[in-house]
Amino acid sequence: MSPLERVKTKIVDRIPGSEVTVKDVTGGENHLEITVVSKLFEGKRRIERHRMVLGALKSELEGALHAVRVRALIPADVGGVQERV
Repeated sequence: MSPLERVKTKIVDRIPGSEVTVKDVTGGENHLEITVVSKLFEGKRRIERHRMVLGALKSELEGALHAVRVRALIPADVGGVQERV
């Protein structure tokens, strides 16, 4: 399993039913952009959502993973995000 697949799997295991996209920003698989869409984020502040995602990646962040940009969205947010992209 590639490092990107491992990251995605860990997030889905921690946040069941989530849609996860992992993008390698630099080509070295250690700077990632992660987008997670989940109903479990509803009613939670941005910092709480990020903690949920980063909590799933604790061992990676202590190892080879150097930088992570997290976008933690609820399903209702996705339409607006897609329109701006």
